[in-house]
Amino acid sequence: MRASSHEFAMASGCNAAYSGFTQTPWAPAHASSPSREAAMWNKPQSEVPDTPTPSQETKVPGVPSISPAAMRPTVAAARNVSCLGATFVIRGEISGEEDLQIDGKLEGPVSLRNHRLTVGRGGQLNSQINAREVVVYGKAVGNIHVRDRVEIKKDGEVTGDIVTARISIEDGAYFKGSIEIERSKSQSREEHADNVEVLAGTTN
Repeated sequence: MRASSHEFAMASGCNAAYSGFTQTPWAPAHASSPSREAAMWNKPQSEVPDTPTPSQETKVPGVPSISPAAMRPTVAAARNVSCLGATFVIRGEISGEEDLQIDGKLEGPVSLRNHRLTVGRGGQLNSQINAREVVVYGKAVGNIHVRDRVEIKKDGEVTGDIVTARISIEDGAYFKGSIEIERSKSQSREEHADNVEVLAGTTN
């Protein structure tokens, strides 16, 4: 079949009119490429806001930062207690400005005017004692002068005169000597009697 010159010109004109477009292969509307779907559902890392971790601190201008350690409740510090172990044997004077526990043997005066002296279960003292408080689990021979309180625990032994504001003798304890209760002038006679507490202990 021959094409006329008029038909050839129309075909040439159509080709010239569409020569600026690029032909792309046809694809169904519902068929999308996997890379495009991934781009739709996965945001770039830079667009995802950072989640603060517990270790990160939020700082506000003009407001001092508070560390986690500073926010914890304060705990009362433990009492500083020195200890003389069961193998110690001491002959001489002991004085100091801290609490003391003696589990060994001591011959000589002890002066702890503002602190506590504890005679451990294995402790054996032949001493004149001057302290704020004395607690006896072991054995103490000698006079005891205490500003606050004397406690003779079960199985504890004290031989000597005691001067104190308060005293407690537990059941099973041994005490031989005299007790003098020191009191201020404002204390009544009834208060003086209440300061002596003997819990079925052995006294002579």
